[in-house]
Amino acid sequence: MSAELAEALRPDEPRTLVLKVGGSLVSDKQSDDDLDESALRDYAAQIADLARAYPGRVVFVAGGGALGHGAVRDLAERNPDAVLPLTQATFRVKWAWTKAFQAAGQRAMPLQVAALCTEDDNGVSAQTAVVSRLLSEHILPVLSGDCVVTTDGRLRIMGSDHVPGIFVAADLAPVRVVTLTDVPGILTGPAHDSPVLPHLFPDEHVSARDLLWAPAPWDTSDAMHGKLDALVAHARRGAECVIAKGDRDAPDLRHLFSPLALWPQGIPCTVISRRARRTDREGHADHVRPLPSPPPDTDRRAGR
Repeated sequence: MSAELAEALRPDEPRTLVLKVGGSLVSDKQSDDDLDESALRDYAAQIADLARAYPGRVVFVAGGGALGHGAVRDLAERNPDAVLPLTQATFRVKWAWTKAFQAAGQRAMPLQVAALCTEDDNGVSAQTAVVSRLLSEHILPVLSGDCVVTTDGRLRIMGSDHVPGIFVAADLAPVRVVTLTDVPGILTGPAHDSPVLPHLFPDEHVSARDLLWAPAPWDTSDAMHGKLDALVAHARRGAECVIAKGDRDAPDLRHLFSPLALWPQGIPCTVISRRARRTDREGHADHVRPLPSPPPDTDRRAGR
């Protein structure tokens, strides 16, 4: 980070925003081949505006949606390359997003996680020089879930919720990871209008899992369970992670770079971070503890 930018950052403002738009916002994940081009264009216009307002500071991750889930539902377990179709499917998704960004006036380039990452005994390692160069040229990097080579030579899925972890690094810090999905955060009750858990410390995630709805049978990423596990891992490494609901009709997304206490009122979200949330404009505490208990004997099924 340049000294000039470091001095310009407000307290609690991220240097880098890794923004993921979940596939549920632009496709019907129960299908194997569905992509809502109209919704995708609306979100792309919002993100293009954000990238222009904060040049060189946004990395975009696309959820695989119907195409990604459909590519890995029925796999031959003994085939070490069984997940390879995911690379083709998610490139289709990235290419659709890239075209939409270009149509919205934002330069963008799709990148393959499979070419950036490998896995060894210490976990996943990534080469991010290309991403850094793209950001320096104000080109929006476009990534998605993919497959990576493991220590035993097999290919395994690296889901889109895990991809932001590539960018939780000192040279991009402080990093905020925002995932936009079809719910406004971790819900504390059985209905879609239930209160949202406002904050979660990474080490509290086991208790929070009791609040999560059961994944739908067609969801291959374990829905909110998988999202929570991924974001907890990013938060433990220092990222500030946010789950919020996407709105294709929102005027813009520029608040995503603001300190959370300055976000517009009426935008619920769940923040996962090592630091407790600051108070809002009216001085109300955003962090609630202890975690609420889920209602007994409730069918908490939903696909997210």
